[in-house]
Amino acid sequence: MRTTVTLDRDVERMLQEAMHRSRNGFKETLNAAIRAGLSQKPAAAMSRPFVIQARPLGLRAGLDPAGFNQLADDLELEAVLAKARNKKTR
Repeated sequence: MRTTVTLDRDVERMLQEAMHRSRNGFKETLNAAIRAGLSQKPAAAMSRPFVIQARPLGLRAGLDPAGFNQLADDLELEAVLAKARNKKTR
């Protein structure tokens, strides 16, 4: 079958490198690359799904969960004050 195909620059570069390595012509190298790509099974079908084994970690000793709320409040207050200062300087 004869057809016209527009190759992206990176694909053209890879094809040129493969031609140089294999010392084959354009037609042979392109056909080999297409065969290799089309004959592969999809990656999801070939490998097992990754499963995370979760476990509860809890908090480190000495960390107070109430302190996290105070930190969040302080950060929010700083952001509001910074925004108010920016509006005054405009």
